[in-house]
Amino acid sequence: MDKRLSVSLSGWELDNPVIPASGTFGFGYEFTDFYDINILGSIATKGTTLHPRFGNPTPRIAECDRGMINAVGLQNPGVDKVISEELVKLSAVYHKRIVANISGFSVEEYVECARRMDAQPIVGIIEVNISCPNVHGGGMSFGVDPQAAGEITRAVKAVTTKPVYIKLSPNVTDITAIAKACEQAGADGLSLINTLLGARFDLRTGKPVIANVMGGFSGPAIKPVALRMVYQVYEAVSIPIIGIGGLCCAQDVIEMMSAGATAVQIGAENLRNPYVCKEIIEQLPSLLDRLNIASLSEIIGRAHQ
Repeated sequence: MDKRLSVSLSGWELDNPVIPASGTFGFGYEFTDFYDINILGSIATKGTTLHPRFGNPTPRIAECDRGMINAVGLQNPGVDKVISEELVKLSAVYHKRIVANISGFSVEEYVECARRMDAQPIVGIIEVNISCPNVHGGGMSFGVDPQAAGEITRAVKAVTTKPVYIKLSPNVTDITAIAKACEQAGADGLSLINTLLGARFDLRTGKPVIANVMGGFSGPAIKPVALRMVYQVYEAVSIPIIGIGGLCCAQDVIEMMSAGATAVQIGAENLRNPYVCKEIIEQLPSLLDRLNIASLSEIIGRAHQ
C-alpha cells in the first residue's frame, strides 16, 4: 500500500481515493471474479430504497458518443434484503467499510432507510441520493430545491451516527445554493455530480430509444461539467466533496482532486472496463512521481490557491 494515496473522509482514512460509484458496481462482490476488491478505497453500493423496486420499463440504456444514457429507475430488492443478503455477501469478501447509497420518495422513506443502514457495521458513510433523474416523484424532486434538500439532510442526520454525504444533481441553475443548504442542515460531506439529463431518438421511427424517454447521461463527455461544479462547490462550502462524473483514468483523479474533491467515484467506465478502478489505483503512484506530487492529500483544492 502506497501511503501517498491515502485520504481522509470525515475522519475515515481510506487507503486511496478510488471508489466505484453507486449503480455501476452492483453490491461489489460481483467484481471478485475480476480482481481483489480490497484494493479499492471503498465501494458505493447500488442505490437502495425502503421497498423493493423493479425499476423502469425496458429498454433502459442508450449508447452515446463518449457516454451513455440510463433509466434503470433504482431497481433494487429493498433495504431489508440488501442488509440481510447483499451486505452479508459483500462482508464475506470485502474487509473495509462502504458508502451505502440510499434513496426515497418521501422524507419518511429516506429516514427509515438511513436508520437501518446506520446500524450496519460495514457502513462507513451514508450517501443520500437526492439527485436521481430517471424516477418519477422522488429523488431529484428533493435535489433541485435548497429548502427540500436541507429538509432531507436534517431528517437523515437526526437518526444517524455515521457521516452523511448528500449526492447532488447537476440539473439545477445554481448547484452552490443546494450545497450550502445541505451544509447548513448538517451534511458531513457532498457527492457530486450525478448524471445529466439526456435523450436519444431512433432515426427510423423517430421514437425515443429508451422507454422512459429521458435518462441519466454519464461518461467521459460530462467530465468538464463535473469539474466545474466541484470547483464551484469547493468555493462555497467547507465540508469534503467526493467528485464524480466522467472519470476514466489516473490523470482524471488528479484533475478532480485539484478542483476540490477529497475522493472520487468512478461510474460509467466500470460498465465498459470492469478493471478500471484497479488500473487507476495501480497507475497513480507513477503518475505522482512524474508530476512531483508528494501525496494526494496535498493537492486537494490546489486549483483555488
